[in-house]
Amino acid sequence: MKQWYEELFENYSRKYDDEIFTRGTLGECDFIEQEAGYNKSIRILDIGCGTGRHTIELARRGYTIIGVDLSESQLARAREKAKEQNVAVDFQKHDARNLPFDREFDLAIMLCEGGFPLMETDEMNFQILESASRALREKGKLIFTTLNGLFPLFHSVKDFITHAGDSLSEDTQRFNPSVKEFQPTLSFDLMTFRDYNLTVFTDDDGNRKELACNERYYVPSEINWLLKSLNFCKIDIFGAKLGAFSRNDKLSTEDFEMLIVAEK
Repeated sequence: MKQWYEELFENYSRKYDDEIFTRGTLGECDFIEQEAGYNKSIRILDIGCGTGRHTIELARRGYTIIGVDLSESQLARAREKAKEQNVAVDFQKHDARNLPFDREFDLAIMLCEGGFPLMETDEMNFQILESASRALREKGKLIFTTLNGLFPLFHSVKDFITHAGDSLSEDTQRFNPSVKEFQPTLSFDLMTFRDYNLTVFTDDDGNRKELACNERYYVPSEINWLLKSLNFCKIDIFGAKLGAFSRNDKLSTEDFEMLIVAEK
């Protein structure tokens, strides 16, 4: 049986590139370059690369990068875009929970919930972090975004459930297959920090679909603990603003996502 995230992305590659959250690619890649020290000799792994927006842009800027994703449809679109832009990128189909890389990369990126935290169990989400850690060399760096558990807590679960569909800012409407179709959250479980919601969208062939989704929200202390258990020595957590990642952006209760930079 396919999971909701597999169904969502099996025929949604062209629509994906029209989403609001894809508009911040250039600014996000500027931040990645800064974190890489503008060192073009490093090897980068893009986990959950989707249609390759960060992968292609970083390759265009001269970096050696491999993009991996679970969706063949997303990868096909990524390869098509790379060819159109005359950019050479190696795109590979892999499950982020079991990547075939062992200490091969200096930097791994995992942006816009490309895998973590979409998995159906906490153990599976941890496997993604574990797999990313294993792919990194000594002193490697991991940059990723995830859902900020402080957001629903601060705004109260009641308000979050009531207004999730119509009060979020542009950079929070990540899964936004037409904002008009986006459905409010059905249930936020305080015991598991999982948001159960109904996402209604139209695929690339014009078919209207409904998917029962669930995503895991994390609080900063959880992220710290998970990464420290994987031997990351330095962990910094910031707010994640669309197209404007910055170390000056202190994480707040208004940030729907958080940006994590972890170093081995």
